Amino acid sequence: MKSFVTLCCVLVTLAAGVCAQEGARRNGPAPQLSGEPMPLNHGGKIETAYDGFARETVVTLKRMSVTCEAGRGMESRFKNLCIRLEAVLHCPGKQLEYVRRATLRLTFEAKDWDARHTPAERDLSAVADGQTLRLGRMNLLSQAVGEGWLAEDSKETLEISVPYETFLKLARASYVELSVGKTTFALRDKNIAALRDMNNRVKLPQVPAQTSGN
Repeated sequence: MKSFVTLCCVLVTLAAGVCAQEGARRNGPAPQLSGEPMPLNHGGKIETAYDGFARETVVTLKRMSVTCEAGRGMESRFKNLCIRLEAVLHCPGKQLEYVRRATLRLTFEAKDWDARHTPAERDLSAVADGQTLRLGRMNLLSQAVGEGWLAEDSKETLEISVPYETFLKLARASYVELSVGKTTFALRDKNIAALRDMNNRVKLPQVPAQTSGN
């Protein structure tokens, strides 16, 4: 009788352990596959919404710091300049299978009001993994200077519309450097990862592989 009771206790303990493991498997995060890289936590905020006025679905990367939290070696170069990046993918209608174009916005916050970009200094170019891309002249979206007689702070936002293929080259690159007039700066790894994550929200149709005939 004592052996039977002991056997029952062992079975109950084993069953409880199996149930606990099953619960942890269901509620816990998926196991990381061996050799699979961990996704970079870029910290950017990405939203998808339908714009009824423009009749399009937009995937938006909210304003994200590029040089405002400069890394080592960048402090002196961008000490008085804060650059932020925004991006928008425009998909006509209520769908995410076709992107008509992309919008890039750059906000410059400087301690010197004279650091603003004149119309002749708003040409945007990019270097993506060694390939130079001439993106065109950016448009002035907003501009402001600090208040007060001696205020010198300035803030301006420039934007440009680019083909989706150009956006893809930036999102898929491992290194991207942008130039607006005399202002040249490199995107951080987190910025590029955010652009790549943003592009992953678009469900482009798969193109079947072509097979050569005999």
